[in-house]
Amino acid sequence: MELRHLRYFVAVAEELHFTRAAARLHIGQPPLSQQIQVLEAELGVALFLRTKRSVQLTEAGQHLLVRAREILGNSAGIAGELQQIARGGSGELRIGFTSSGILIDGIRQLLRSYHEAYPRVTLRLHEMYTHTQFAALERGDLDIGFVRFNESLAPPGLNLKLLRRDRLCLVVPGNHPLAGRHSLRIVECRHEAFVSYPGGSGASLVDYLSRLCARTGFVPNIVQEAREALTQVGLVASGIGVAVLVEPLARLSLGDIRFIPLEDEEAYMDMSLVWRSAESSPRVEGFLHVLAGQGI
Repeated sequence: MELRHLRYFVAVAEELHFTRAAARLHIGQPPLSQQIQVLEAELGVALFLRTKRSVQLTEAGQHLLVRAREILGNSAGIAGELQQIARGGSGELRIGFTSSGILIDGIRQLLRSYHEAYPRVTLRLHEMYTHTQFAALERGDLDIGFVRFNESLAPPGLNLKLLRRDRLCLVVPGNHPLAGRHSLRIVECRHEAFVSYPGGSGASLVDYLSRLCARTGFVPNIVQEAREALTQVGLVASGIGVAVLVEPLARLSLGDIRFIPLEDEEAYMDMSLVWRSAESSPRVEGFLHVLAGQGI
């Protein structure tokens, strides 16, 4: 049963006149009668009672009219949905972000602006480490990522756009000897016990911290690992050690905690947007268009 047969049937059922239905459909009356006969033969039932003076729906025809209107309505809706998806106006956009990313006002505003511009697109947000996002993008499990990455070039097959640069801070409890400092250099922390992300976790900061310390001649003494930045702040508050985190995470301060900016020229972490170089998704294109208008 083809959709055109249902359209022909609905026209005849609503007009109850083959000539008027044919004019409405812009086809000849004999071909219309033939197509209705084909539909009746396919269904194995009579849909109309025909006399020389009138055309009436059979009981089966009355039932089919209800269903045909539903089917045709749904088919029109599907076409509209598919057109929306093709234009990037609906569907799903999968976004990865590091823990500090969602704390940045500009990024929250970007997500808000995109949602307002494309309200029918479902945003799927996933908190993930930087290198985990790279792998997910390469597998096709993510569409866009907000990553902490200080290299100028993204991994092969990915595009990178710098959004902002954030200062690294030493995080200490309020009673720490360094708590009164307005800034300091990383070398002044060489005798401290550190709380940090686990090695090999995919967090770019753990490797960058080691490189930053190595430039001044020491290896950080990591006494406790924690996968979440908030957990690290809590461990610092408990007196377990100090941590090095980006400045936006100061909003996570628990109790008497200090975020002291590091003066070292290299003591920063970039926040960048990353996506596949060969990306053709209209939703990603729409996101990049909204980003271009945000000025971040």
